[in-house]
Amino acid sequence: MEIGIILLVLAVIFITRSVKVVPQQHAWVIERLGKYNGTLTPGLSFLMPFVDRVAYKHVLKEIPLDIPSQVCITRDNTQLQVDGILYFQVTDAMRASYGSSNYVVAISQLAQTSLRSVIGKLELDKTFEERDIINAQVVQAIDEAALNWGVKVLRYEIKDLTPPKEILHAMQQQITAEREKRALIAASEGRRQEQINIATGEREAFIARSEGEKQAAINNAQGQAASILAVAEANGQAIERVASAIRQPGGEQAVQLKIAEQAVLAYSKVASDATTTLIVPSNMTEVAALIGSAMKMVQLQK
Repeated sequence: MEIGIILLVLAVIFITRSVKVVPQQHAWVIERLGKYNGTLTPGLSFLMPFVDRVAYKHVLKEIPLDIPSQVCITRDNTQLQVDGILYFQVTDAMRASYGSSNYVVAISQLAQTSLRSVIGKLELDKTFEERDIINAQVVQAIDEAALNWGVKVLRYEIKDLTPPKEILHAMQQQITAEREKRALIAASEGRRQEQINIATGEREAFIARSEGEKQAAINNAQGQAASILAVAEANGQAIERVASAIRQPGGEQAVQLKIAEQAVLAYSKVASDATTTLIVPSNMTEVAALIGSAMKMVQLQK
């Protein structure tokens, strides 16, 4: 009975030490008699009891590592409080086991020294503008050394960049002054554009008025010319009709009678004025002579 119990216990111990189940995304390093023998991949594996042992267990997933905050000095001698986070992954379980006694601490320290070196090459303003460049340079510096530790550094991200209070106050003043400057420039540009618009409007209005006045003058001149032409044509037509009427039989006698009437009417108007002294011709043949002269003028018009 006791022997059976002992054999059962030995069997359990034997199975426990010989059968290993490795989880997914894990790697176990096996040592045989204190020497590296191999790496177990995910799944079921068998070991030699009391000879082989699992020396190291590594997680192959991406691991975030918080980098402690530290003070960095920029190129222009400004102190910055910087902290970040690093993402890495174990790619070689054997090197991760034997390349460094503690690769996590080694990566953390190397990240801090690399960050101080990179920020020391930049001025304060550039540290805020070139975060991507800083992150890339830190990753490159760590990745070169981490290859010997069986670790791949994936990326580094700066979480906070905190300058001293005095620098923050000065930066705030600078930002305020820059915004006020932009506001003044924008206002002056607005006034300038407004003046340009007003001048352009006045010029266009003046041109429009002058064009209107010019057109009005042209229209007036054309109207006057048309009026003069119409009067001249009417007078010409009247003269032509009078001349045509004179050529008709009895036309000359009608003209003589009309001229005589006009002469008598003129004498009567002069005589009706009390302030006018009327001198009557002694010989009325002079009136006939006047009518004869008028008729000669009419004949010449023919």
